[in-house]
Amino acid sequence: MKKLVSAILLVMAALTFLWGAPAIAGDAASGASVFSANCAACHSGGLNVVNPQKTLQKGDLETYGMNSPEAIITQVKNGKSAMPAFTGRLTDKQIEDVAAYVLSQADKGW
Repeated sequence: MKKLVSAILLVMAALTFLWGAPAIAGDAASGASVFSANCAACHSGGLNVVNPQKTLQKGDLETYGMNSPEAIITQVKNGKSAMPAFTGRLTDKQIEDVAAYVLSQADKGW
C-alpha cells in the first residue's frame, strides 16, 4: 500500500512539473535595451522621478510587492497612477525581458 501511495504521489509531482504553468524567464540583456528606450526617462538608475519613494531598488520592490516578474509584468502592461500602460506598445516578450532586467539590476544595486 505504501508503495502504491508513493507511486501515485510521484506521478502527480511529475505531472505537475511537466504540465504546470511555464516559469517566466525573460532575457535581462534584451530587457536592458527595451528599458533604455522606454523606461529610463522616469526610472534611470532604478530611481523614480515621478514618485521618489517608489524606486526600482530591491528594498522598495519588496516593500511594495513588486519583487517578482509577475508583479512587474502586470504593472508594465497595465500601468498605474502616472505610469502609462505599455500593452500594445511593447510585446509580451519585451515586457518579460524588462521585468528580468529590473530584477537583475535591483539584485546588483543598480
